Amino acid sequence: MAQVFRLRLLLPVLAALVLASGCHPRPAGVEVHDPFETTNRAWFEANLALEQALLPVAPDRAERAEDPPPPRPLRTALRRVAANLSTPRWVVNDLLQARPDRGIENALRFAINTTVGLGGLFNPAGAMGLSGRPNDFGATLHAWGVNEGAYKVLPVFGPSTERDAAGMVVDSLLDPLDFALNRTERTATFALRQAGRVAERIEYDDILGPMVLESADPYAQARLLYLQNRRHFLGEPSEEEFIDPYADLFD
Repeated sequence: MAQVFRLRLLLPVLAALVLASGCHPRPAGVEVHDPFETTNRAWFEANLALEQALLPVAPDRAERAEDPPPPRPLRTALRRVAANLSTPRWVVNDLLQARPDRGIENALRFAINTTVGLGGLFNPAGAMGLSGRPNDFGATLHAWGVNEGAYKVLPVFGPSTERDAAGMVVDSLLDPLDFALNRTERTATFALRQAGRVAERIEYDDILGPMVLESADPYAQARLLYLQNRRHFLGEPSEEEFIDPYADLFD
């Protein structure tokens, strides 16, 4: 079993490094490296059309009273459960980045919120000062010195970079819960995570929707917000003052 786990860990990491090695390095002094802009714009428009068709987050939401968004308490519960289910992945990346302090904090948060917090519906760990530190394999690649690469807009998933896109693949394969759950439980876990993504997207739209869609160039604005937020998350220095548009969303 230990050999299987090591192989399961090693193969996706090697695959991500191979993918990341093909990143288009961001030239020095260039803040926005977007050599695929034509394709990215096409996917941005396609994602926006899909979102407006399927989710109650379209710009004309106010005129669609027959299709209101889920109530705020439900969205909060879905986000909490989804974040709790993602915490074991955060711990794996904490360890890969040689940050045992963060790994311990996230592990304790997961244990408390899964038990006392009824699977993450409630957040007693937060009340105890364990705020949790999201992490992902894109951040791990950054910690290992892998270049950000070019900006990419992914089908359905939206804004990303070449490095973060490679990291998303690995994160989907490095989930410790896969070893603890049976097939039915894994399916339910996947469904809850996706529901949490939808709830989170609705929350983001309340804040960022007008900022993006009412700008002169929605694509460029979405790109700027993503890169600014992502680089701040990774701790990269910036000459501009950063204002986190998501700060009020999380407990």
